[in-house]
Amino acid sequence: MKIVKLTGTLGVSAQITPEDVAEIAARGYRVLINNRPEGEEEAQPAESSIAAAARDAGIEYHFMPVTHSTFPGSHFDAMSDLLDDQERPVLAFCRSGTRCANLWVASVDAMERESAVDVAEQRGFDLGMVSRFLAEGGTQC
Repeated sequence: MKIVKLTGTLGVSAQITPEDVAEIAARGYRVLINNRPEGEEEAQPAESSIAAAARDAGIEYHFMPVTHSTFPGSHFDAMSDLLDDQERPVLAFCRSGTRCANLWVASVDAMERESAVDVAEQRGFDLGMVSRFLAEGGTQC
């Protein structure tokens, strides 16, 4: 499992497995956000199995699915609040980590957005979703 650090308290990852959750907890993450819709791919682990593993590991778990067409999703405000909590390190995951990185960029204050874009792009993320969202008049919460 590869975790890409976007900030000191936020990492993003591609799809994880229930077996990865104990390692995530051992790395110090206290909040786990699943941005991947259930059943997006046939071989994807069940959301409920990851939720159970998070409970077992003592990690706060949130299922906040987003697709390209629903970006930033109905959970955007709540997710933004979680990403802004400097007391509890967050790991967000989706199929590749790209949706999570786009959600983070969308959630940062407009004054910090250019820096966030630079960080995400330097780490290889395509920011097309957040670019479209902002071009259509979307704003951070």
